[in-house]
Amino acid sequence: MPAKERRRGGGRHPAAAAMELTTNLGPETVPDEFWGEDTSAVARALLSSAVQCFARKGFHATTTRDITAVVGLSPGSLYVHFSSKEAVLFHIARTGHERALAALTAQHDDGDTRRHLRRLVAGHVSWHARHHTVARVCQYELAALEPAHFGEVLELRQQFSAVVQTAVERGAREGVFDVPDIDRTVRAILSLGIDLVRWYRLDGADSPEALGESYAELAARMLGAPSPG
Repeated sequence: MPAKERRRGGGRHPAAAAMELTTNLGPETVPDEFWGEDTSAVARALLSSAVQCFARKGFHATTTRDITAVVGLSPGSLYVHFSSKEAVLFHIARTGHERALAALTAQHDDGDTRRHLRRLVAGHVSWHARHHTVARVCQYELAALEPAHFGEVLELRQQFSAVVQTAVERGAREGVFDVPDIDRTVRAILSLGIDLVRWYRLDGADSPEALGESYAELAARMLGAPSPG
């Protein structure tokens, strides 16, 4: 889920971005299995509550009371499971990036570069649509992470870019893609799939899969390789 990386002080304040996005929150719920088997039931509930709170109010405007109230716990109970509110955000950001990266790398490569690139884009877009609230937090609240945590997430984002860049470079070598600038094209393709977290709703007109296929066609056209017909 990488876009152009920003650190503290860059762009708008995360809370301002979150306020702009509040009206676009859809009826997404985070399934328990999203957080992994090693995460306790209470920790999962706290993480899911934090996702909604961070997405609606922004990290800095969210209090521990906001997070714990949703699951009927006292504010201090959060510290039984996480060392700080920032640690909650880090767990969300790391898990979200890991899940999104897994969805990307799971796309089958049958040797047809154009088809593989379309699958990568469709998988990337449909994951972000399906998990748009988690992805929104992962995109707009990273500046609140401590430097070490930010660096760990950044490594995952770089892996993301590398998967798509490898496919585009392969297509350019094979002559099936017409790409004047590979780096800029890869950023544009990935940004398309990320930007939708600002406005997408699961109860809207397009399913995540339909949106993925549509964006895959857009990416193919960017590369000069539209689908036949």
